Amino acid sequence: MPKLYYTPLSGHSYKVRLLLSFLKISFEPAVLDFSTGYHKSPEYLQINPLGQVPLWVDGEVVVRDSQAILVYLAQHYADPAWLLPTDALELAKIVQWLSVAANEITHGPTQARGYWRKQPSTIDIDAATKRTHAILKIINDHLATRQWLELERPTIADVACFPYISLVHEGKVSLDDYPHVQAWIERFKQIDGYIPLVSA
Repeated sequence: MPKLYYTPLSGHSYKVRLLLSFLKISFEPAVLDFSTGYHKSPEYLQINPLGQVPLWVDGEVVVRDSQAILVYLAQHYADPAWLLPTDALELAKIVQWLSVAANEITHGPTQARGYWRKQPSTIDIDAATKRTHAILKIINDHLATRQWLELERPTIADVACFPYISLVHEGKVSLDDYPHVQAWIERFKQIDGYIPLVSA
């Protein structure tokens, strides 16, 4: 059975667990406790030299990074609802949002949440909060004329961006000024197979 290495409160791990739930894929959970340092152990670094989660292992297949795992799962399991488009422009639109998740969202909402959860870091909370509002405005404006980020249906673009956007309150950022983002979050929660972020 495939194995997913993850930490329960990680938004990056959460997005992978969401897609696995949507696709109804069974897997062996391998929950890591970073406080033990296992993620930096020689054993773990042998399969993931970056020492990070999530990590997907299926026999000889090893895929690290949440965005890469989303792409792999959507393409490998070929569920029509989540299958990556083959049209060049449609695919590019999806990849654009994967990049936003890895950059703007990571340096805004993700960092703001980490700061207030008192994770060891040198996070500039003022800069992270400013970046959070900037990306929220972009997404809110984008969603003003559509229900989903692209292709008029939920895709891995939505899965990639959802976790840390839905958790901005943990970074002490309000969604009051972003009604289209709020509506998108509620629509996302109605997808069959949706699971909330909870501790394991």
